[in-house]
Parts: sequence; C-alpha cells; structure tokens
Amino acid sequence: MDGTQDVQGKEQVSICLRYVDKELEPHEVFVGLYEVPGTTGEQMAKLVVDVLLRLNLPISRLRGQTYDGAANMAGKFNGAQAVLKKEQPLALYVHCGAHCVNLITQCACSASPLVRDALQWVHDLGTLSNQSGKFKGVLAGHGIGEGHIKSVKPLCPTRWTVRGQTVDTVLSQYEAILTSLEEMALAVSDSGPRANGLLERFLKGKTVLGLLVASEVLGELECLNRSLQKQSETVRGMQAAGAYVTSILQEKISDEKFQELFEKAEAMVEKLGLEPVQIPQQRAPPKRFTGKASHHQAKTPEEYYRVEFFKLLDCLDLQFSERFNQPDLEKLRKIENILLSGILDDAIEPYFEIDREILKTQLPMFRSKCPVSTTREAVEVLRAMPREVRGLFDEVEKLIRILIVVPVSSAEAERSFSALKRLKTWLRSTMSQQRLNNVSVCHVHQATLDKIELKDVGQQFISVNDRRRYLFGVFK
Repeated sequence: MDGTQDVQGKEQVSICLRYVDKELEPHEVFVGLYEVPGTTGEQMAKLVVDVLLRLNLPISRLRGQTYDGAANMAGKFNGAQAVLKKEQPLALYVHCGAHCVNLITQCACSASPLVRDALQWVHDLGTLSNQSGKFKGVLAGHGIGEGHIKSVKPLCPTRWTVRGQTVDTVLSQYEAILTSLEEMALAVSDSGPRANGLLERFLKGKTVLGLLVASEVLGELECLNRSLQKQSETVRGMQAAGAYVTSILQEKISDEKFQELFEKAEAMVEKLGLEPVQIPQQRAPPKRFTGKASHHQAKTPEEYYRVEFFKLLDCLDLQFSERFNQPDLEKLRKIENILLSGILDDAIEPYFEIDREILKTQLPMFRSKCPVSTTREAVEVLRAMPREVRGLFDEVEKLIRILIVVPVSSAEAERSFSALKRLKTWLRSTMSQQRLNNVSVCHVHQATLDKIELKDVGQQFISVNDRRRYLFGVFK
C-alpha cells in the first residue's frame, strides 16, 4: 500500500495484494485506488480491513504487509502495520526493499560532502535544462562526433534509478556541457546567472572527482533497486541480494581503487583544461580535542579525498546492516531454518494452517530425497514432482507458501500512480471516486480486460431490467 495526491489534492491510496498460485508462483495484483479522509496509521489500517472485507478475504489469512518507511505506515506503536498486527499478529511487516535501497543511497551520498555537492550541481544542471528550452537547444547542438547528446534530468528523490544514469550522462558529455554553459552565461536572459554559477562549479576538478566516486557506487545500488522491484522477489532473495552487493562494495575499500579513480579524474581534468583538484582550506580543531599534539593534515589532494571515498563506503555498509536487519525478518528466517534444517521449533506454532504433527513426519521425508539449501530450490523441487507425489508434502508446501507470500516491495503500488496521472487529469478533475477506481482497475489490468467477451458484458447490461431488454433486445 502507498499513497499520493491526485490533481485535486485528494489523498489517493493504492492497494495491491500478493498471493501464491497453485504452481507456487507469486503474483501482485492492483486492487484499486481509495480516497481516505486522513493519513494516520489507524485510518490506513481501517482502509485495509475494509478492502479485505469487501473482497471477502478474511484478515485471519493475512501473512505479510509491506509499506514505505513513513511514520504513519511503519510506526512501531501507531503506524498502520502496528495497528494491523494487533488484529493479526501473523501479518509480518517488511520495509519495502526498494525504498530501503533508495534511503541507503541518499544517506551515503549525503555523508560525503564531495559526492553530495557534485550531485547537487548535477541536479541544478538538470533543473536548468528542464526550465530553459534555450539551454536544452544549445546542448543538443553540441554533438560529439556523430553521437547524440542526451538530455540531463534532475535527480528526483522519488525516482529510484535515475542518479547513476544522469551522472554517467554528464561525465560522457562533460565538454559539451561546459561549452553550452559558456554560451548560456554570455546570453542576456534570466538563465544567464544560473548558467554562470554552474559553469564555475563544473570547471573545478573536484566536481569531476565527486562524479566519478558517485558513479563507482551508484551503478550497483541501482541494479539492486531494480532487482528488488520484481514480483518474483522473496524476502530471502532480498537479503541475499543485499549481502551480495555489500560484499562487492566492501571490495572497493582499498587504496588502489581510489588511486585509480583519482588518476582518471586527473586525466579528465588535464584533457578538458579544468582547475586541478586541490586540498581545501583545513581548519585546525580546538585544543580541547587535540591537546598539545598537532592535528593531522593531509599533504596531498589524493590523501585528503581518499577519506571521503572511504567515508562513503563505510556509510553504505552501516546502512545496509541497519535497514536489511528488520525485526520481522528474523521470524521469517526462523521459519526458513525449519524448512532447510528439518528441525521444528516454536516459530510455526501460531500458524493454524500448518499441522505440526504431520509436518514433523513430512519434513524428514522431503529432505531425505530432496536436500535443498534455499527456499527457491524447494519451490523448484515441488513443481517438478508429479501431482500424486506432491500431495505427500502438503504441509511442507504450506510452509513454503508462508515464506514466499510475504511481499518484498511496494513497487506495484508505486506503478499505479502513473496510471492515476494519466486518468485523472485537470480536464477530468471532477471524476467521482467510484469511477476513478473502476477505470484505474481496467487500465492497469488491460490484458485481463481484453479477454472478456463483449457479448457477455452487453447481455449482463440489458438483463438488469425489462426496459433495457425492450430497448436493446438480446445478444446472440
């Protein structure tokens, strides 16, 4: 579930349901958009319960919930997840994995002033390109050989996978951007002063170094973010993917890696004739911190900015360990250990759908013939079994369903906001809530809508009353 405002300023909440089919394949289905009078955790929880009741889905079967990290959704005491868990304790809450990676990226980039400032200049350049058609035309006129100049986009915090692409775009056409800013700075227009200020920033070698350092980590983070938005992603897969990316980032914590980046920045600075990378003015810390000892001062720019590079990677490692170790994930980890080890414990005691005594018999049988190391392997094994053999492990299958039915991200709800912007525009701002909900469901599920027989729709329409049957006749 996630919320946004429509063109009228009304709060629209998108709700999606995740379920597992007979082939143990997870699906995420958009249910609809609902208007809420307020955005408190209690009101959001009431909306979820109301939607489930209208769909004849008992809340006793709810096994997982995923939202972003907003206080009204993720609050420990009064958030929507906490209110729902009071009514259904088995509805484990998972902070959306894609949101987590986005927050990790923002926090890490803010930890290093070198990267933070460089990304801010890129954002300002994208804003100038969006607001000034003249600058966009000037930039498009400076082609590199036969190549095509790409437009620079602002770094919107709600768009999860644009930072790395935009940074790479700026680095690949840095010379064309400098030339365009020079022409705009000399032009008599309102954009001239902004272009002149950005030109001064992009002429500094420090900006190039900051963009190269940012590009070194943004690629892996955005690949992880894109992966976690898939419907087939599971909690176990989310943690494994996060651990894999963390290990790759840790391998970059070396003097050799930063030296390679610094040399690349120096080569680019020399080629474009930019201001060399220099050590900024270093202020001496107060005596109460250093005592009689002299404070450390970097002797070279490489030594000074190496600290910024390591600070960025250390912050990433800390953020991953904090955001991917959520409390309810530990409960799911215990349930998975039952499947992988075959040793029962109290973790499955609250799940009334599982017969503990039967599972105690089926689990050793399953593991003796099919030893698995992950939940995904167990799913593949069950799919490959004949129907009669698979029926021997119905309780094991229920255990697997619990593990893969918990949603990892709320990306499906985020995608429905694109449909909202297309459907409820300023020309159709008076659309009723019921019509908006019906139209949005039809728009999102276009493939399903195409399978419906139009004659059946017409027959149902005219069968409502005698007057319609008299006017329209009968469809044959």
